[in-house]
Amino acid sequence: MSRLPISRTEFIALCAMMFATIAFSIDAMLPALPEIGRELSPDNLNRAQLILTSFVLGMGLGTLFAGPLSDAFGRKRVLIAGAVLYSLCAFVGWQSESLELVLAARLFQGIGAAGPRVVTLAIIRDLFSGREMARIVSFAMMIFTIVPAIAPTLGAGIIAFSGWRGIFLAFILFSTITVFWVGVRLPEPLAPEERRPLRLSLLWEGLKEMMRLPVVRASVIVQCFSFAVLFATISSVQQIYDITFGRGDEFPYWFGGIALLSGSASFLNARLVMRLGMRYIVTVVVGAQVILAALMILADLTLPVGTLLFAVFLIWKTTIFFQVGLSLGNLNAMAMEPLGHMAGTAASVMGAIATVVGAALAVPIGLAFNGTPLPLALGVCAYSIAGFAAMLWMRRAERFSD
Repeated sequence: MSRLPISRTEFIALCAMMFATIAFSIDAMLPALPEIGRELSPDNLNRAQLILTSFVLGMGLGTLFAGPLSDAFGRKRVLIAGAVLYSLCAFVGWQSESLELVLAARLFQGIGAAGPRVVTLAIIRDLFSGREMARIVSFAMMIFTIVPAIAPTLGAGIIAFSGWRGIFLAFILFSTITVFWVGVRLPEPLAPEERRPLRLSLLWEGLKEMMRLPVVRASVIVQCFSFAVLFATISSVQQIYDITFGRGDEFPYWFGGIALLSGSASFLNARLVMRLGMRYIVTVVVGAQVILAALMILADLTLPVGTLLFAVFLIWKTTIFFQVGLSLGNLNAMAMEPLGHMAGTAASVMGAIATVVGAALAVPIGLAFNGTPLPLALGVCAYSIAGFAAMLWMRRAERFSD
């Protein structure tokens, strides 16, 4: 039963915009990494990758506190405060003359970006529950995929016009539009009498309550591995296009096309989740990725570098984004279903754990890049096996509890 204060269409579009803050902040930077490396770290170009991981790390740290703050002070206040921090750090990044200062700015920018990420999910849980919540998230994610589809192309265009620093100004503009929309159109969904006091003891008690539930534990584990697969792919993909296949100039267009195609995964999930259920869908897609990643490993070991291997890589990368679209929204909804009374805290704890662990697991895969897709394929296969095992354990735990 929802108590949606604006039209459902506008609400979904607004949620998609807030979710897209993360995608735009990461994907628009991808074309800038070679230029940033040459300017700020010419002796070690690979350090430019830290611009992505530092943002993700900050986002994970901020995620831990954004939810409890929104539970205590209201959703909109935390969204606006996060947007202000995000924009200030973008300004610092625009002015930076060293890679270290850019990385520090990106770290705190990630903390600010945690607000839209976590609080948006809490707002959806305030207004919806169960499979209907998963359906709303799927529709929002479907629209949200437009941003990662065009972000690399936008980033490349900004770089051509004003250099890599101009991307930070675009971040400020994007955040300003989003927070203005929220401030004007979205009434505060969390009534004062429903708020929880901000105490670390409550955060700890909330964590213990969450971890006592098998479905929550399993969901967090699978999210960790799913984020590891996603972050490892994003970190490695530009180098694979450029160094392995010599198609660096084409990267924004291939990336955008695949992102648009993968957006249909969220639409497909919205159609299937009411019929098949969340756990079934996640189990199938994670298990399928084990097989697909194994086939990519075989292709890398047997095919010469060329058009055929590039085509295989494109198809496989598309399946990774499909896996994300068919799993993360369902995993969040499954875990949030029994936690409606502490939605903000639950979203924060789950998001923080999944993001930080996922980023940590992704780093060694990115650093292992050897000029071929093989390290990425091996990592994705291993993490998908672990995620599939966790989904089977979830099924067993649910049957036992019944």
